[in-house]
Amino acid sequence: MWRYQAPLKDMQFVLKEWLQADSFWQQHSQYQQLDAETADQILEEAGRFCSEVLEPLNGSGDLEGCRLEQGEVKTPAGFPQAWQAFVDAGWPAMACSEDWGGQQLPQVLQAAVTEMIYACNHAFGMYSGIAHGAYECISRFASAELQDRYLPKLVSGEWLPTMCLTEPQAGSDLGQLRCKAESDGKAHRLTGSKIFISGGDQDLTDNIIHLVLARLPDAPVGTRGISLFLVPKWLDHPGGQRNAVYCDSLEKKMGIRGSATCSLSFQGATGWLIGEPHAGLQAMFSMMNAARLSVAQQGLGHVEASRQRAAAYALERTQMRAPPPPGELLRDPAPLHWHPAMRRRLLELRAFSEGMRVIGYWTAQLLDQQDEALAGLLTPVVKAFFTDRSFRLASSALQVFGGYGYTHEYGIEQTLRDSRIAMIYEGTNEIQANDLLLRKVLADQGQQLQRLLALVDAEIQQATSHSELDAYWRHLQQLTQALQQLVEPLQKTPDAERPLRAADDFLQLMGLYLLGYGWLRSARLALQAKGSAGPVFYQHKLATADFYFRYLLPEADYRIRMVEASCYPLAHLSWIE
Repeated sequence: MWRYQAPLKDMQFVLKEWLQADSFWQQHSQYQQLDAETADQILEEAGRFCSEVLEPLNGSGDLEGCRLEQGEVKTPAGFPQAWQAFVDAGWPAMACSEDWGGQQLPQVLQAAVTEMIYACNHAFGMYSGIAHGAYECISRFASAELQDRYLPKLVSGEWLPTMCLTEPQAGSDLGQLRCKAESDGKAHRLTGSKIFISGGDQDLTDNIIHLVLARLPDAPVGTRGISLFLVPKWLDHPGGQRNAVYCDSLEKKMGIRGSATCSLSFQGATGWLIGEPHAGLQAMFSMMNAARLSVAQQGLGHVEASRQRAAAYALERTQMRAPPPPGELLRDPAPLHWHPAMRRRLLELRAFSEGMRVIGYWTAQLLDQQDEALAGLLTPVVKAFFTDRSFRLASSALQVFGGYGYTHEYGIEQTLRDSRIAMIYEGTNEIQANDLLLRKVLADQGQQLQRLLALVDAEIQQATSHSELDAYWRHLQQLTQALQQLVEPLQKTPDAERPLRAADDFLQLMGLYLLGYGWLRSARLALQAKGSAGPVFYQHKLATADFYFRYLLPEADYRIRMVEASCYPLAHLSWIE
């Protein structure tokens, strides 16, 4: 049976060598208590917890699912005990301020832990997935009274939050939201329905804090008339008054079945305004941006889990004759990983998992560095690109198993099902593509994009001294020039729809380009080999980088052609019967 092994050596390579995170920590008083050795211990313990506690509940939780009994949700067997162990170990408090009982650790370290959680048990991770975003939202926008009352419990993990946006008629279009809030002189009373609420009810914690978008009576139409409210399940817990928010039903889903996806009804539920009236989206987006980074780590976690499962199976399964690797004697049947078609799939999984880890952790470190502008540029890319590739790569990994992959026993079919939702929630990947091109690139005349291109160019200049990297940096340099040439006609086009037609391919191009940057720097560091990982580790880095540039990055040329093709309008389809 496969058992998850935390990729600690690669995580340490990214943190210590690629990001030089420990040097950054020592230069900033907020993180000076943290050193590389302590970070290693945190990651090692997190990997053990995820492997020994969370992963064994993944398959059983999928088969059992959640159930609704007399209006209360029951999570799968073992989930409440695992959550209590998670809280007792202090994992919810990692990146929260010490002012509220947090550990004040950097977000890049939390990103690494989050990857491991989702690799082992996506459904379990959903309960805490938005906790940090809720903490950020309440700490930035809520009154001091609300902060004092709710933040310590949220930071500790004793209580869990939800994010209540979606309504039956208002999915991505929040302007159609109908949930109402009316003042009673002391608080507000909320009335309406919300759907697709992850953790809308559960038995892990004895209170749930709903963050709910609703309209005040004088609200203008559209998104400018939305306010944000804090609505607890229990008003004065423990032993207090039950609030008028109820779980009406549970969704029967394709995947993440151990996560309770609820329909909630608010029947005059008591809530308190967060932030200013009619400015709820500003507060909510601080939560959603954190959630999108968490979803990106879901994609990375699924790719890593797919890679490990497929690699373990390919090492033990023998099928037919295949050319032996150098130094090996001919075997018939041969291990599955000797077959070129399977080897290519395994290398693709490795190249994407390690490349995504670099860019995902870098995005988190930009937040630690308070570079919100560049992090804002990368966020839609990592959310959409990682989750898109995770579904594709889980399908590719399933192919390694043949017919066995289609059965529940081997786990990869669950990974495939679980990974699909990440392309939809927290803003669909199409919305992320529009956000990237229209708001993050064209709206600021490409200023942040130029910053990114300059960083890549600086890495290219360092790589030029290594003749082994000539083909790599030249291809990346060509892509830099292509990106600059693509943006100008999109800025100047009189066709308002053209950027929307180009957006998805532009985002895919950016994802491939970013991974190229990640792999170029990784290859240069491997050639210098100043780390302590050992020569075999760096040899594998160089081999995987070579595979990425020769086999995977050429997709960028196709994406360039597709962006260029966006100058041709799409046919209207009203004539189709």
